[in-house]
Amino acid sequence: MKITLVNPPYPPNAHSHPPFIPLGLAYLGAIAEKEGHQVTIIDCQGEHLTYDSFRLRIAAVPSDVVGVTSTTLLYNSAKTIMEIAKQTHPNSVTMIGGSHVSFWDENALNECPSIDTIVRREGEQTFTELLQCIDAKKDFSGVLGTTYRGKDGKVVHNEDRPFLHDLDSLPSPAYHLLPLKSYRRMGKTIFPLVTSRGCVQWCDFCSTVRMFGRGYRMRSPEKVVDEMEMLHNTYGEGQFTFYDDAFTVNRQHTLQLCDDIKARHLDVEWDCETRVDAVDKELLERMYDAGCITVWFGVESGSEKILGQMHKKINPQQVRDAFKMAQKAGLMTIASAVIGFPGETEETAWETINFINSLNPDDIGCYVATPYPGTPMYEEVVKNGWLRVTDFNKYDTATPTFETPYLSMEKIREIKYKAHQKFYLRPAYVFKMMRKGGTYGRSGLKTSAAYALRAMHIKLS
Repeated sequence: MKITLVNPPYPPNAHSHPPFIPLGLAYLGAIAEKEGHQVTIIDCQGEHLTYDSFRLRIAAVPSDVVGVTSTTLLYNSAKTIMEIAKQTHPNSVTMIGGSHVSFWDENALNECPSIDTIVRREGEQTFTELLQCIDAKKDFSGVLGTTYRGKDGKVVHNEDRPFLHDLDSLPSPAYHLLPLKSYRRMGKTIFPLVTSRGCVQWCDFCSTVRMFGRGYRMRSPEKVVDEMEMLHNTYGEGQFTFYDDAFTVNRQHTLQLCDDIKARHLDVEWDCETRVDAVDKELLERMYDAGCITVWFGVESGSEKILGQMHKKINPQQVRDAFKMAQKAGLMTIASAVIGFPGETEETAWETINFINSLNPDDIGCYVATPYPGTPMYEEVVKNGWLRVTDFNKYDTATPTFETPYLSMEKIREIKYKAHQKFYLRPAYVFKMMRKGGTYGRSGLKTSAAYALRAMHIKLS
């Protein structure tokens, strides 16, 4: 069959990032090719496609099956893409997967008649079985992890699919199907990799752990480094980013991966994200020695009260220790924080901001608490009547969508802006980025310049 997989465009005016390689679609593309199908990936973000240009693009691609991925921010955009796909190829079978529809499945089918099937949570095995059913002209009644519209028009919700434990059974992502030149930034294409799925914690704001489970499933270190080496040799790129939610949870696994990179004499650089309670001095030094240049740490809050309400299960001293060890090992550090979580006050928000600055990270990610469907935070916000914005186009982690009796949406906007301004306009930070140079140094200086211009009310064209 002819399979078309689509990454929808960002909604208009949403806070967005430069296009990232859509790793999930690359995995699905590899699986469909392995089954003998002809696959096309249309990345609307990478190809800078509008709805009109997508309509022209998909009209030129024969499609028996159209599959679309969707986060909460991309959900409305994904529905429009499905409608265009169904209008263009009315006999195609349409399916949508991703974090949002996994928890919004029946709503999605009711809201968008152009969707035939929802793929919930982890998609590779479900996608394979759906293609086999379509090819054999069978219904989807036995396909676990799906919600679909039956022949009578009623919504059918099949049981959840157990998580895949043998991650090594997955083929290497089909990068050759992607517009790789579109992802180049400052002369580099940074390839994403995963070594694991799932997380051992259960933070109230996180939808990812609900997608991949409260458990830690790993690929063999050898397989991961095989993929890294293949990409390095095939595309000539030497920088990678690990998409794992908590890269170092299994210490021995991380050490084995580092040892394999060193044993193969791979001249690569990479970054990762992890928890502050999942690192130590030796581990960070070994990571640095194997090419790690940056670690993102989930700080989330500088207030012990808010950390407790998030069920983050860390404390500020663990955060301080992790940053000191990483910086001493020679690693760049990035602090990720959430502003406006239920229970947050102006006082606790500034406690977080001042705490982050005291860590002296190389960069920060200061995000507005966003109630994604499927998370305890969403349930709490809805239950208490705090939700003010139901347009998912605004769920970009930069725009407040709810307010509590303790903190208004306007105050959250103000605090977020002042937090970034305070961090990026410090002279010490500017000089630090000038000395650092390279991709991260240039990026830091550009961000500082943007906040300086904004502070002077100068807009860039």
